[in-house]
Order: sequence, then C-alpha cells, then structure tokens
Amino acid sequence: MTDFHKFGGIAGLIAAGTYLFGFVLLLSVLEPAGYGTGDIVTQAKFMAENQLTMYVWNLVIWILNAIVLVVLALATHDKLKEKSPAFSQVATSFALIWAGLILASGMLANISLGAVSQLYLTQPDQAGTLLRSLSLVEEGLGGGNELAGGLWVLILSWGALRANLFSKPLNYFGILIGISGLSTLIPTLAPITGAVFGLGFIGWFAWIGIVLLRN
Repeated sequence: MTDFHKFGGIAGLIAAGTYLFGFVLLLSVLEPAGYGTGDIVTQAKFMAENQLTMYVWNLVIWILNAIVLVVLALATHDKLKEKSPAFSQVATSFALIWAGLILASGMLANISLGAVSQLYLTQPDQAGTLLRSLSLVEEGLGGGNELAGGLWVLILSWGALRANLFSKPLNYFGILIGISGLSTLIPTLAPITGAVFGLGFIGWFAWIGIVLLRN
C-alpha cells in the first residue's frame, strides 16, 4: 500500500462522514427548527438567526467534501490507470470538475449566508429576493443535478469492472449510483434518484475508502 492510497482511503471515509453529518444535522436540527419551510423571507430570517449552524453545515458538506473528494479521485485514478488508463483519465476529469462545482457551491453558500443575514436586518423582503437568486445559482452549480458526480462514479466503476479491480459488488453498486445521478436530470425522477444518489454515496465512499486502506 502506498501512502497516497492510504490518504485516499482516509479521504473516502471522511467524504462518507461529510454526507452523514449533513443528513443528520438536516433531519435532527435544521428541519425541526424550520429550515426550508415557509416563504423565502421566512427562510432568510432562519438564516439570519442561525448563522453559525448554517456556516458549519456549509463548511462540512461543501468545502470539506470537495477537498477530500480531490484526494480520493486521484487515489482511485492511481489504482486504475495501469489497467484501464482511458477510463481512469475520463473518470478523474469528471471527479475534479465535480469537486470544483462543490467547492464553488460552498463558497457561494457562505457568501450568501453573510449577505442575506446582513440585508435581513434592514430590508427583509429584499433579503428574500437575494436569497432566491443566490439559491438558484447554488442549485445550478452543485445541488440541482448530479451530472458530474454521476459520470465520475459510473465511468470509474465501469472501468474497474472491466479491469477486474476492486470488487464486483462495489463496482455494480457504483454503477447504480452513477445511473441514479444521471437520472436527476429528469425532473420527475430527481426527488427519488437524488435521494438514492446521496444516500448511496455514503456507503460507496466508506466502501471504497476501506478498500483503499486494505489494499
């Protein structure tokens, strides 16, 4: 095992942790407190009153996730490049694009949090309008569809399957997640396939992390 593969395995486990942290905080703290409910002005008010919690949430699910995703992507690239260089190069390209989009979304989310919270103190309606506009941009970058992430795990898993790398159950699981990510481009399927993509990646990140640590 090279040190870099070990770092990739740790990055996979951390990535799984960021997703798990996001879901747990959303369901146990944010939603019970009113996050995502009411009109857009009410949502702006929620952000203004819960800045620290929202900042930590953004930091973990966006910024930290993007950082460890780069390490994981390069580690899997190193494992696959000898047996399937074309698949490895294409998959890693989409992984790095995805990491960039996630990082941009996190930076925008934090800038939005400060701007909306400050504006809400004097102009609540304008804060709601600003939040709506910034949320659309954020969704377009990293939350509205899962094209880049879906392509990464689909191509990586397909290439690993052809190269007899990792394990077949892990690769088939990755292909399933990749297809669910691509399916988020269809509006009628997005609510279901988006949940499959997000929850499935918790397991996939942890699984690939353990594989990299053991091999």
